Amino acid sequence: MNLSSKLLSNAVDEISKLPGIGKSTALRLALHLVNREEGDIDNLLKSIRKLKDDVLFCDKCKSLSDERICNICSSPNRNPKLLCVVEDIRDVMAIENTGQFKGLYHVLGGKISPVDGIGPNQLNINSLLQRVIEEDINEIIFALSATMEGDTTNYYIYRKIKKEGIKFSTIARGVSVGDNLEYTDEITLGRSILKRIPFEQTST
Repeated sequence: MNLSSKLLSNAVDEISKLPGIGKSTALRLALHLVNREEGDIDNLLKSIRKLKDDVLFCDKCKSLSDERICNICSSPNRNPKLLCVVEDIRDVMAIENTGQFKGLYHVLGGKISPVDGIGPNQLNINSLLQRVIEEDINEIIFALSATMEGDTTNYYIYRKIKKEGIKFSTIARGVSVGDNLEYTDEITLGRSILKRIPFEQTST
């Protein structure tokens, strides 16, 4: 992209590195920023720097948090024995938006994908196993994306944890195979949580 300003070109290059942002969108954003008040730009830069420097991963669920324990894990209104396993924070947000789930979460940080070089040790699986023991969890809901990698991750965790007294379930397949939770509408996702099915029925 040939631009009259090297500074503008550099800004477009950096903005276009963000996911889902192409060069044209990056140019529109850069031009928009040029025309914003200096105070607005300062606030934006401070917010981004604070996000990078101060955001934490919750000690329990591994979701993003302002404190060592996030407001979901610390809430007295959640069921501490019910654990929903998800890939990342976007899935937590998607499920929370349904208003149908009142348990806790565990964020894996991805899913097992040998093709991408991601194995169990690259995910928050060991901390999940530890939580199951320490917190006396009695039900685990698998809410990973309906893909081969998601199903592989579900099964790996199931085999690692499987023991008496723990119920395993997975969200109902109202979520289409191959879909990511963040793109699923709230009604479908909410029903999938409420109508979850025993995991054993999906792994045979």
